[in-house]
Amino acid sequence: MKQTGQNIQILVVEDNDTMRDGMVQILKKSGYRVSESPSGNQALELLKIHEVDLVITDYKMAGIDGLELLKRIKKDRPECEVLVITAFGTIDLAVEVMKSGAWDFIPKPFSKDALLLKVNRVVQMIRERKETSQLSEENAYLKSEENTRFNFGEIIGESKKMQTIYKTIQKISASESSVLILGESGTGKELVARAIHSQSVRKNKPFIRVNCGALAEGVLESELFGHEKGAFTGALRKKKGRFELAHHGTLFLDEIGDLPLNTQVKLLRVLQEKEFERVGGEETLQVDVRLIAATHRNLMDEVEKGRFREDLYYRLYILPIHLPPLRERKEDIPLLADHFLKQLGQEMQKPAPKLQKNSLDPLLTYNWPGNIRELSNVLERALVLSEGDTINGEELRQMLSHFKGTEIADTSLDLNKRLAAVEKECLIDALKTAKGVKARAARILGIKESALYYKLEKYNLLEKR
Repeated sequence: MKQTGQNIQILVVEDNDTMRDGMVQILKKSGYRVSESPSGNQALELLKIHEVDLVITDYKMAGIDGLELLKRIKKDRPECEVLVITAFGTIDLAVEVMKSGAWDFIPKPFSKDALLLKVNRVVQMIRERKETSQLSEENAYLKSEENTRFNFGEIIGESKKMQTIYKTIQKISASESSVLILGESGTGKELVARAIHSQSVRKNKPFIRVNCGALAEGVLESELFGHEKGAFTGALRKKKGRFELAHHGTLFLDEIGDLPLNTQVKLLRVLQEKEFERVGGEETLQVDVRLIAATHRNLMDEVEKGRFREDLYYRLYILPIHLPPLRERKEDIPLLADHFLKQLGQEMQKPAPKLQKNSLDPLLTYNWPGNIRELSNVLERALVLSEGDTINGEELRQMLSHFKGTEIADTSLDLNKRLAAVEKECLIDALKTAKGVKARAARILGIKESALYYKLEKYNLLEKR
């Protein structure tokens, strides 16, 4: 990362204008970021809204003196270091200041070299502490990722469509270009992203993921780009964003179609310039990240509706991968079912029941609107409820007829019945996309919210959250 100066913020508190200006100029010429205050009261106000690493304060000042300022800083901001400067350099005073938490004590008069010697020493300690703290934060996050490291065998399927996907992954992995994974919810987009990363030259570097649809706009920007202390209410300390954490590795942005327009502008800049600023920060950071994005939306439709930037779309649509829905590769269902039952059995510490010969019929005739994720959920439910060592077809058929309120694919020619089934499925999909928010689901469907509630009640879906 490119650093500006020494990336240390110093606050000089001195009621003598000439003395204060002299210290500020010395420190700025040495590469430090410096702010100033003529009083202890004003200094406390500045500390409430700005992140400061070191305070250099005069001891004798009107109002709040240096000792009182030191005590308040150490109470409210214990990580902030303090140097106390005074013309009254007695041993007793030095002892009192040090006991109150000062880093050091500088008697007046002092030379430029004496000031910088003290400052450089405390700054070295601050920087080492920061690096240790940031490394611990990064390690904690990356350690949480270890449990989700990719195993290529997690992508299950032998169908022709999946064979094409495997070949595409191998070709794409050798590139450094952006990747856009397209497919319905539950088709395994994150698994494909991890596969690309694990086969690339970045495989030993971080794989960082963000769900763009699960976070509010302000929170999302902080997650992506990080923030400075005091950048907004609740920003009690500086935080690295996912771009910084993914430096030299891969960043996976899931549901990028939900990215707000303002954030799209900032993302485009990172992709083009490979640089950004943290929220509330002025320092420009450079980053080396390979971006993999995914969405269940048709982004070109979103572009035409003005909800997605066209320039960002073409910046992402360099290496696209289209994942087929489960209903288009049903020949993979037996393999997937066997895999999930074994996996779930191990997690539940119980023998995985076997599927009877007639058990596959309902699995193969069901439409699977939730795709692979829904198949896994159905089998987990079947495993929990099973009493013997097998799961028969009738049990699965009954379960699927009620699962998430979606019926097994109806083959009758009754038009009203077929239209009702389609309408019900659309309602469920809209609610799923809107994460249960009724007003948003109504907008997606293009109907009034009152009409949505009528239809939800009609199909007994109001209790679904």
